[in-house]
Amino acid sequence: MTLLERYIQVAILKALVLVSAGLTSLFSLLELVDQLHDVGKGRYRLIDALVYVLLTAPARLLQLMPASMLLACLFALGTLATRSELTVMRSSGVSPHRIVGWVFKLAGWGVVSLFLMAEFVIPPAQELAQTERVSRLSSAGAALRSGNSFWAEGDQQYLNVRRFAYGDVPSDIYLYEFAATGELKSLVHADRADVRPDGTWLLEEVSRKRFSSTRIETDRLASLPWHPFLRPRQASLLILPPESMQPTELYQYVRELERRHQPPARYAQELWAKIDIPLAMAAMIMIAIPFVFGPLRTRSSGQRMIIGAMIGIVFSLIQQITTYLGVLLNLSPALTATLPSFLLMAVALYIFRRAVE
Repeated sequence: MTLLERYIQVAILKALVLVSAGLTSLFSLLELVDQLHDVGKGRYRLIDALVYVLLTAPARLLQLMPASMLLACLFALGTLATRSELTVMRSSGVSPHRIVGWVFKLAGWGVVSLFLMAEFVIPPAQELAQTERVSRLSSAGAALRSGNSFWAEGDQQYLNVRRFAYGDVPSDIYLYEFAATGELKSLVHADRADVRPDGTWLLEEVSRKRFSSTRIETDRLASLPWHPFLRPRQASLLILPPESMQPTELYQYVRELERRHQPPARYAQELWAKIDIPLAMAAMIMIAIPFVFGPLRTRSSGQRMIIGAMIGIVFSLIQQITTYLGVLLNLSPALTATLPSFLLMAVALYIFRRAVE
């Protein structure tokens, strides 16, 4: 690593830390304001809302990273251009392509860090945040999810899910049903359950035991529909949102749904949204370059930041529009998730080539 390379990367890294911390804090504050509506319900207090916001902050940081990269490049490289430091570097034989390569090298290490965070930090933090929030909002006797196990009670029944395949699929399920006198009426065990959109569970590989005063009847069934007693808040604790899953688990689960010929729409969209983050970061770096080497380099830092913020907002809106259109028109999640990034890359590459000519 040359001295100039280290100098540019340190400048961008400092700006990236500052911008990402600021954006994450801003959106965390907005989330806290939203959580204040639930403060006072059940056992949910202000400190619980603060803990929830802190635990969900890493996921917020991940989603904001492309916009943070854009603003960091505009600020750091723009400052170097304003002070004519980039001009001196170019006069000494350092090409714009080489400088851009240094920025992408730093971004590559950032992508690795983000993947590790998405794999090992965000899922347990999201799960803990959802678990604590639901348990505090619910009354006594509410559902409990701890690690990879789930308990719930209702209608003289107790549900125990001992494992979640792919982080989100109920497996190794025990369902206990008691009589009003407290006697055990039946015990159902299923290897796994397919949770349908209407809330019905399709238990698979079922073993059912019925208890009476004189004998025990045992049945073995390939599948058994079950209408759960779970309330909405309990169900939200059981089936965590796709964004709470690890990228590797998302990939495996999407493949499993495709193998079983089931639509993986929600999970495929979230998977490709995560895959698109590095692409969006690359597009943001490329769109920032014309503000440094092109005629726009004469603009002030404030103007560059405002234009960058507008680009980030428009890009986010286009991403949401393509996602909704993909759902309505049943388009490929890979196409709808990555199309805005590739279009922005194409525009940025065209402007960059004209700027350095």
